[in-house]
Amino acid sequence: MAAAPDPARIEAVRRFNRFYTRRIGALDDGLLDSPFSLAEARLLWELAHADARLTASRLARELDLDPGYLSRLLRRLKDQGLVRTSRSKEDARVLWLSLSPAGQRAFAPLDARSREQVGTLLGTLDEPRQQALLDAMTLIEDALSDTPRPSAPIALRALQPGDLGWVIGRHGALYAQEYGWSDAFEALVARIAADFVDRFDPAHEAAWIAERDGRRLGCVFLVQARDEARQQVIPAAAQLRMLLVEPAARGQGLGRRLVDECEHFARAQRYRRILLWTNRNLDAARAIYEKAGYRLIASEPHHSFGHDLVGETWEKLLA
Repeated sequence: MAAAPDPARIEAVRRFNRFYTRRIGALDDGLLDSPFSLAEARLLWELAHADARLTASRLARELDLDPGYLSRLLRRLKDQGLVRTSRSKEDARVLWLSLSPAGQRAFAPLDARSREQVGTLLGTLDEPRQQALLDAMTLIEDALSDTPRPSAPIALRALQPGDLGWVIGRHGALYAQEYGWSDAFEALVARIAADFVDRFDPAHEAAWIAERDGRRLGCVFLVQARDEARQQVIPAAAQLRMLLVEPAARGQGLGRRLVDECEHFARAQRYRRILLWTNRNLDAARAIYEKAGYRLIASEPHHSFGHDLVGETWEKLLA
């Protein structure tokens, strides 16, 4: 049931609207130093990305615009030679809308300036604040949308610049929130990440970032296993490290998918087994490992990250 709006909340939304319209220059005479208003620029964008069967009535519905107001906007763009119409061969009463070549030339720099403006806006923020902004925008879009936004598939990709900082920061933040672990854990993850870069052997090691709509949702690394005491490579053994799944992506099989990706890579590189180290209180991760065929081979109590814990070594043999 919808809640009665609180006057303070109403004012908070209005304040945000005033802030954002000013921030993106929507109040300027011409959007992004162009001769077009915000409404005209939006029409150019819709026409540039529309299929070949776009009508004024469909455009009015999709943009929730008054048909009369839309007709005036289109007339102005037609008078400038930016929009053209063509009559349907199936029904002479139907007119298809599209950008003319002049309209395409007018839209291109406007689109480029818009991308540049957003890039500059994001460039003033560090990685955590960029991600927080994207999450907040997604939340607003989902909350106010009339229809649920279809979820894009989660893609696994290789590391890109900035990813290691996110891996370290999200491990530190999530484990502090969910388990109360100290910043010593984040420091450990930072050392592991640094070792990955320093020792990286692309023929035998890899890392994956899970991503959807530009938002990182998880990660995992597979490296050559090493003897902890002497740091010597253990022959034919790989080690799974830094598995992480964001809370928003849990329950969708992403953790298992990341673990399976490690196994596929390990088999392709002819490893004979995969090792991993975890802690007994990490129930969700342990369940993933167990379902993937790993078995517990050793455990040892330790005091780390501000807590008494039980470290565990798991192994999967690759026949």
